[in-house]
Amino acid sequence: MAPHSVQFKTNYLVEKKIEPFYKGGKVQINKEGTHLLCICQNKLNIVEITTGTVVRSIEQEDQEDITCFVLSPDDEMLVTGSRALLLKQWQWQEGTCIRSWKAIHTAPVSSMTFDPTSTLLATGGCDNTIKIWDMHKRYCTHNLKGSFGVVHLVEFHPDMSLLQLFSSSMDYKIRIWDLQTSKCVSILETHFSAVTSLSFSPDRNTMVSSGRDKICAVWDLETKSVKRTIPVFESVEVAVLLPNSPNLIGRDKDTDSLLFITAGSKGILRVWDSATAKCLYTQKLPHTKQKSSEDGVDENNLTHCLLLPNQEEVVTVNAEHSIIIYDLHNLDLKKQFVGYNEEVLDVKFLGPSDSHIVVATNSTQLKVFELATLNCQILHGHSEIVLALDVFKKGLMFASCSKDHTIRIWRMNKDTGKVDCIAMGGGHARDVGTIACSRLHKSFIVSGSQDLTLKIWKLPESISSAPTKPTSVVESLYASVTEKGHDKDINSVAVSPNDKLIVSGSQDKTAKLWSSSDLSLLGVFRGHSRGIWCVQFSPVDQVVATSSADGTVKLWGLKDFSCLKTFEGHDASVLKVIFVSHGTQLMTSGSDGLLKLWTIKTNECDKTLDGHEDKVWGLHANRQDSAVITASADSSIILWKDVTEVELAEERAKKETEILQQQELSNLLHEKRFLKALGLAISLDQPHTVLKVIKGW
Repeated sequence: MAPHSVQFKTNYLVEKKIEPFYKGGKVQINKEGTHLLCICQNKLNIVEITTGTVVRSIEQEDQEDITCFVLSPDDEMLVTGSRALLLKQWQWQEGTCIRSWKAIHTAPVSSMTFDPTSTLLATGGCDNTIKIWDMHKRYCTHNLKGSFGVVHLVEFHPDMSLLQLFSSSMDYKIRIWDLQTSKCVSILETHFSAVTSLSFSPDRNTMVSSGRDKICAVWDLETKSVKRTIPVFESVEVAVLLPNSPNLIGRDKDTDSLLFITAGSKGILRVWDSATAKCLYTQKLPHTKQKSSEDGVDENNLTHCLLLPNQEEVVTVNAEHSIIIYDLHNLDLKKQFVGYNEEVLDVKFLGPSDSHIVVATNSTQLKVFELATLNCQILHGHSEIVLALDVFKKGLMFASCSKDHTIRIWRMNKDTGKVDCIAMGGGHARDVGTIACSRLHKSFIVSGSQDLTLKIWKLPESISSAPTKPTSVVESLYASVTEKGHDKDINSVAVSPNDKLIVSGSQDKTAKLWSSSDLSLLGVFRGHSRGIWCVQFSPVDQVVATSSADGTVKLWGLKDFSCLKTFEGHDASVLKVIFVSHGTQLMTSGSDGLLKLWTIKTNECDKTLDGHEDKVWGLHANRQDSAVITASADSSIILWKDVTEVELAEERAKKETEILQQQELSNLLHEKRFLKALGLAISLDQPHTVLKVIKGW
């Protein structure tokens, strides 16, 4: 069955993990633009922007949730506030806590900010008070009372000679505090909803405030009055002032006027002129079809935005927990990270050298990650949750199916890595739960649905041939053959390596073999006691593997449809099965969160890998057979690297070293150099030789 040259795999190790690192709230980037800081439950994660990996997680000892944090303007101090009413100062590069102290607030701290000199820290609490802390002398200098409700916004005036602090709370007013007298010297009123941000002009005499009442206000700080109220027609979360650099967006006509960018419920960035109250630029997103509710709020509404003036970039955060970096020159997308994936339903390697992965999460969108940088493309098209994926042989085209009853075909540009939808087909009456691409040529795809039917979709020449130029036209696909396949939901379909056969697995406990030309039934595989989750053809033999909710994997012969082997080992449903090592081994994933590696010849489980905490829905091997990728309902994706060769090489090197040391020991004994021989015998763990050396001595 197995060629002699095939090396059985013995072990895989985790090479990369894509886990949730952000679940909402504030994000901050350091001055150099190298690291991103964000909160995920009770952890503060520090993400390296070049690789997209979490390099450090800062966690409270008491496991209390972190309510807010701030990094000082000089990048030296990181301060966090927790529900336990403790403030902690961290050496964030090392992740060590320098000191902690009681916040004195009687309720959790909701906002905090440093002054421009990084010496004073202001904390706004849920107890209506604001505290000012001297970070060098380490004591509380001010206790400002008089706010109404939660103080959700605190900002120092950029001119520290004025010693002023601005705050906003639940009464929608902006208060100005004089830190010399500890009194509120002015109250600015114009907003009718929560004030979300305050930005100060370079000359420090003008301030722009934004609110959820769909207006931005431009304030004269000398007269404490509103210069202009700008209706922006969306609930604004952040308004940031543009620097005066001449080559930035909106600065092509006027380099001196006060321009600002708004981010809010429409999910796009817009540039406004504060003098004329006109919108100078509206960002155009690649996906035009956006779900909007009745009040015009987009599903990707922006929840946060910050400016990186040194890098001339702007960072936005949307409601889907995606962190997106745009170029400030023309708002082109530079990088995108996904902070939270929800339940991951399927994953496949993508790209000519498996450099990318495509992921289906509990969402209408598909995500394409570049494995080296974790930069993510988000693909819009389906209107309901995407349930399954499959990739064509060369790895540049893939197919997806969804609860919206449709299938789609996507193509990746070999040079740019950009993915576009090139074809779409509809016709199923219910959710399309599984899809498979032809293996030999890009000639067809097959889909299985909850409507109990299988459909074959022939691909036109325009799709299967290499594209001559990029096109935005989405072609329509029509099913060439439709057949009622099973009595219950069809969970899995697969196409044989020669494209002549199709196998389907269903909740009705059977798998069926079909001809790919006309979907005529060739045979039925019966034997599982519960529904079948996955079916797979062997790449070398006339064998089909099926995995089932009964906890077993079975191999079936295609000639007589008999069960050849049964593999038992999982304690729960086996959700996926794939062939590895040129068809001589199987890899399975289960709802127990485990992966198992099986050798077909011996029927034995060679290795159990435990990396996930929930059902492992996705399992796929790369074309070199050197790595597998898994995806789980615990919202994590793991890249596993085959380390069989490495471990064998290490074992060989160890044995060679032992032989050399054994020879050296014999030489030392022969030369009667007992002291050196004693040390070597002890290191080789040979007590009998040690006794012999001592006697000889």
